Amino acid sequence: MGKYILALDQGTTSSRAVLFDRAQNIVGLCQREYPQLYPQDGWVEQNPMEIYASQYAVMMEVLALSGVQASDIAAIGIANQRETTILWERDTGRPIYNAIVWQCRRTAPLVDKLVADGLEDHIQQRTGLHPDAYFSATKIAWILDHVDGARDRAQRGELLFGTVDTWLTWKLTEGQVHATDYTNASRTMLYDIHKLDWDETLLQALNIPRAILPEVRPSSAQYGMVDVQGVKIPIAGLAGDQQASLFGHCCFAPGEVKNTYGTGCFLLMHTGETACLSQNGLLTTLAAGIDDRPQYALEGSIFVGGAVVQWLRDGLRLFPDSQDAEYYASKVEDTGGVYLVPAFTGLGAPYWDMYARGCLIGITRSTRQEHVIRAGLEAIAYQSNELIGAMERDAHQVVTQLKVDGGASRNRLLMQFQSDISNKTVHRPLVSETTALGAAYLAGLAVGFWADLTEIKKLWSEDATFTPKMDETRREILKAGWNKAVGRSLDWAR
Repeated sequence: MGKYILALDQGTTSSRAVLFDRAQNIVGLCQREYPQLYPQDGWVEQNPMEIYASQYAVMMEVLALSGVQASDIAAIGIANQRETTILWERDTGRPIYNAIVWQCRRTAPLVDKLVADGLEDHIQQRTGLHPDAYFSATKIAWILDHVDGARDRAQRGELLFGTVDTWLTWKLTEGQVHATDYTNASRTMLYDIHKLDWDETLLQALNIPRAILPEVRPSSAQYGMVDVQGVKIPIAGLAGDQQASLFGHCCFAPGEVKNTYGTGCFLLMHTGETACLSQNGLLTTLAAGIDDRPQYALEGSIFVGGAVVQWLRDGLRLFPDSQDAEYYASKVEDTGGVYLVPAFTGLGAPYWDMYARGCLIGITRSTRQEHVIRAGLEAIAYQSNELIGAMERDAHQVVTQLKVDGGASRNRLLMQFQSDISNKTVHRPLVSETTALGAAYLAGLAVGFWADLTEIKKLWSEDATFTPKMDETRREILKAGWNKAVGRSLDWAR
């Protein structure tokens, strides 16, 4: 048995490789950003070869810099940006088009057509998802429709589809394995999360051949072997990044909740073996598990979370470094009545408005850049709080604690405001690489690196706790203002 687990965390803007030892210490970490492509307004793409190249590079780099030998790696776990869609040639491995990223809105009219054709209820009942351009299904159809000869080639079995986990697994195993896991399959808007099979009605509606789809397996399982420096290492864990994060937080029991503050924000509540269909705009999705029995979660997705900080930095040029946001925001006691609704690519849960657009409102002559920066940070917490409320209504239970991770969770001002506006205790873990840790857990459990869930839960530890300090009257006034601001942004671009 090796001494380490290697986690590959392929995110929306960067690829990371993290080495964990048995005590969950990080013994090596490398990260590399790669380009984002914006060919038209509302379109977001990535080069699949750059995704793979960046991930492979950091995998080799972390071994070189840490001095860890490939023979000391017990297994590889992969966590990935979800829904991002890639089609490639079965025989050559060449992508036939750029990866269409989860943020891309180009297929909104195709989603509208599915709804007009009466498939909205079918989609929600079978896939647990709300019809939206966010998911993979309409992205696959768009590529098949817009690349010359693609649909005919797909029908002949010459093309393969995969989300990023499938693409990386296929590349790393040198084309030997075309597979995905329950969690990623459940984000395609093509997968029946109850029958655990691709849904024929949706495949026919979008004219997607079943032959291009990957095999679906449990998240913790041996997928295939990777040749690293002449050593064969098993890929033994796959999970979409948000389900990997839920697992990394040791949220194994119904009612446990985590929020990831990344490019977007993703709030998940574990619901056990019960698929809780939302009445409040949330998604029902498959959670990562260690056996064939499906585990479920409720999820709320925020399209623009930490990305609002990038926009304030790069778009408005209000500060040079993302870490400066907290410094400037702390220079004012509040936003001075300013609200920023970052609906740059529409609004996700609980609104699911593809046509909403960003709104900066409440500006007066005394508004300063610090107020705008603070409003941007607070917008992340307001959006997350809306998801918590929806989740409580769906699950019929009160959330008392929130576990957090992601880059923006390091911002103490934001975490305190999240605790205040939500009236919840916020727990930030000692190991900040929670998504990578979840992938490592899944891989390690599959090969016996860790014995069971009890062992890994004992090792989980906390870095900081934030408790509510805001009075209820102030909380309700602020939330009412946020609701009013959101109302101004809805349906703007239709």
